[in-house]
Amino acid sequence: MDKNILITSAGKRVSLVRIFQEALRKLSLQAKVYTTDMKPEMAPAGFVSDGCFKVPRVTDDNYINRLIDICYTNNIGLIIPTIDTELALLAENKSLLREKGVEVIVSSTDFVCTCRDKRKTSALFQQLDICIPEIRDKYHPKFPLFAKPYDGSLSKDIYVIRNSEELTPEIMQHPKLIFMEYIDKTQYKEFTVDMYYGKDNKVKAIIPRERVEIRAGEINKGYTRKNHLVSFLKERMDYIPGVVGCICIQLFYNEMTHKVFGIEINPRFGGGYPLSYYAGANFPEFLLREYFLNESLSYTDSWKNNTLMLRYDSEVIVYEEEGVRF
Repeated sequence: MDKNILITSAGKRVSLVRIFQEALRKLSLQAKVYTTDMKPEMAPAGFVSDGCFKVPRVTDDNYINRLIDICYTNNIGLIIPTIDTELALLAENKSLLREKGVEVIVSSTDFVCTCRDKRKTSALFQQLDICIPEIRDKYHPKFPLFAKPYDGSLSKDIYVIRNSEELTPEIMQHPKLIFMEYIDKTQYKEFTVDMYYGKDNKVKAIIPRERVEIRAGEINKGYTRKNHLVSFLKERMDYIPGVVGCICIQLFYNEMTHKVFGIEINPRFGGGYPLSYYAGANFPEFLLREYFLNESLSYTDSWKNNTLMLRYDSEVIVYEEEGVRF
């Protein structure tokens, strides 16, 4: 009997669930895709999955034990995390879960912690010979400034500050903000790059996605681009110890000068990954081939250039007779 997949904190990730289900069908694996959520009755992806299990908040002392119970009773072989706040805990317990026969697709604790703290991420970019925006002193500002929390996500608490009047006491006293030069979006395009790392910590695919329109921190309209970023990142990030699975990197790129600024790294599936998938970069299939079929992967660039994604809202409708009580 084939082992099943568990996507944690599934929430609205309907596309990701369906993509994993399709990958299983394509490889003729008789497995299911399960999900977890704090409120399964309100998680659209939970209804699309083969079953959704209630879990406590990731900060709860019983979270890992609950996850282990779910894995044991549902023959789980692979855990796919989806939110930043669970990555460090899962990385710390990766060996424990492996002893239970479960692989967690999360990078090493050191790499996860580096990605969670944007100050450490900036240091990593510099080690990789990738430029970062110049850090600015808020007490001696040079405008315009860009400010964001060093551990933030979902584009919360970010500020573009163009003059001293906009440098409010609230911003000045925010304990987690880091201040840097503002990258002019008339000269630089914003990219998220999906990268897949194999069990050997070597990159197997690099797909730059140009972010044309963003909503709630995620790409809403965008294109895949086979451009300079592919060779640029392949040269600098071909091998990174401890890195596995999907990571996505935020960059600014000037097409005329080829200047690149590294902004942040998310060591998980990003919300915009479906664009890379529909362009032909099938990361769920890569995972199944590596972790379920024990195959080795080679680097590929066979995905389609200039694939456009235009997102829209859709609905999951649940009727009372299906056994759900509200």
